[in-house]
Amino acid sequence: MARPTILDRFRPVGAPGPSGPVGVPSADDEGSAAELLPVFEALKPDVEAARQLLEAAGEQARTILSDARRQADADVAQARMDSGAVRARAAEQVSQEAAARDQERLDQARQRAASISAGAAGRVTQLAAGIAASVIQDYLGPDTAPRQGS
Repeated sequence: MARPTILDRFRPVGAPGPSGPVGVPSADDEGSAAELLPVFEALKPDVEAARQLLEAAGEQARTILSDARRQADADVAQARMDSGAVRARAAEQVSQEAAARDQERLDQARQRAASISAGAAGRVTQLAAGIAASVIQDYLGPDTAPRQGS
């Protein structure tokens, strides 16, 4: 005898004559669990394979995470060791740049001072002569002042 399908559970619809109930299960002796049991049995290997795949993926993820943490710890340790040397190089570079700027400013100041000294040397003589003439004129009178240009 052929195995009943889900369609066999329903009575044929509409024969001529008085209407009767349509789509009412005709026999439900074993229940829906018995009907789905073969489906679940067929899915057991796939469910087990999926569980094993999930466990393997979880183990692989834990391994990758562990390796990444170990590598991150190593990178942080190396960075801490390198930071002192990097800071020293940066400090040396800043110091050299500051020294170069200071030397440039000192050279500019020396050039300006030399320029001022050279300009002032000629003016000091004229200024001293003018002051001397003014003092002589105040003490001796206007007639005794030396003439400029003589």
